[in-house]
Amino acid sequence: MTALHTLSAVELAALYRRGEASPVEATRAVLQHIARWEPQLCATYALDADGALAQAEASQARWLAGVPLSAIDGVPCLIKENIATRGVPVPLGTAATELVPAAQDAPPAARLREAGTVLVGKTTMPDYGMLSSGLSSFHPLTRNPWDLRKNPGGSSAGAAAAAAAGYGPLHLGTDIGGSVRLPAGWCGVFALKPSLGRIPIHPPYAGRVAGPMTRSVADAALMMSVLARPDARDTMSLPHKDIDWSAIEFDVRGLRLGLQLDAGWGLPVEQEVRETIVAAARRFEAAGAIVEPLAPFMTREMIDGMDRFWRCRSWMDISALPAVRRERVLPFILDWARGGEGLSGEQVFHGYSQMGAMRDAAVAACQPFDFVLSPTAPIPAFAAELPCPTNDVTRPLEHIAFTLPYNMSEQPAASINAGFTASGLPIGLQITGRRHDDLGVLRLSRAWERLRPAQRPWPQPPGA
Repeated sequence: MTALHTLSAVELAALYRRGEASPVEATRAVLQHIARWEPQLCATYALDADGALAQAEASQARWLAGVPLSAIDGVPCLIKENIATRGVPVPLGTAATELVPAAQDAPPAARLREAGTVLVGKTTMPDYGMLSSGLSSFHPLTRNPWDLRKNPGGSSAGAAAAAAAGYGPLHLGTDIGGSVRLPAGWCGVFALKPSLGRIPIHPPYAGRVAGPMTRSVADAALMMSVLARPDARDTMSLPHKDIDWSAIEFDVRGLRLGLQLDAGWGLPVEQEVRETIVAAARRFEAAGAIVEPLAPFMTREMIDGMDRFWRCRSWMDISALPAVRRERVLPFILDWARGGEGLSGEQVFHGYSQMGAMRDAAVAACQPFDFVLSPTAPIPAFAAELPCPTNDVTRPLEHIAFTLPYNMSEQPAASINAGFTASGLPIGLQITGRRHDDLGVLRLSRAWERLRPAQRPWPQPPGA
């Protein structure tokens, strides 16, 4: 039998159903594999082997009795550390946080626990989730399993690294400007940023979503069938809709696809990335889709305004900390947030208004198309030790130009591996749908899984 830690959630559930493997065996295999990788990767927080095995034993009893709680009962799962799980502190990636155990599960964690998934532990993130990096003042530096000299991206850094490294099939991240898609792109895994409110979350605020991060589209669809259930704590959630998340097989013939290769600002798209995304578009075209160029719709004013607003919001939080705790914040984040000090009300309001400007521009630009294709990021993975690709506190957001607008427009968008650089680093393809068409994005992503060239083997622990 193939090693259990490498199997998908779909495959594990089938084995459980036939009695050919058990949740306890799968959980042990995942824990053993994490032990081989983790000294180099540093992707986890609050790993709970004893608790995971206890959950697996309970799940095993349910499968033996023929009463599993869901299709992912007993499947190992890791959750980003800013999604509260009862009894576990939520450091938010920063040494400045007081470690107080969470009183209850946040909505996504509650849904996964209700479904019987084995919650193995949490995954790492940078300070306050405000970096696309594995660098944190609280967690050890998280690295990219494809090349340990490279960054996994962020802020769902540990989730992406863990998914690529085979820490079980199911991982959950959060995204407010690209935080599941960017690391997914740089680590070669699949991630869905759903429509705002599709997966209830707490606390909710503009642009913030939770999303599945997996090795396959089918596993993400399984997670959506659980995560998209209602929770009254999210005051921004969408009305619950009965969606058949398993219906992901799709014919692309006749679809109108926009192809965007220039975001209008930010880092230029590197040649290998451009060629890979164009090649993906050509494969869709060969399969019967109609591909047309999409011009840039973002402006420098939009991102500069958003940057000022985010700096002000972060400085308000950080400056309120006692001095001894404030000094523990990652220096790059502290310097960046301090840029919000002293901004006028007019400047902050103008920055806030750019969320609406991005929303209007993105929805209008995408309206003529069924879906839009673009790079997830303009560059491949960067040096592991850097807080962002530019390493420049005055230009920290230059890599999120393709991902950010769809948080503001509330559109679903996914990242899926499209190919590799000559040096073997993954290149992410972003697939964006119309507002609320989350299932459509999963379907086109599944179509790409069938159309894309053969993938490289997943990375293995050093010495394996």
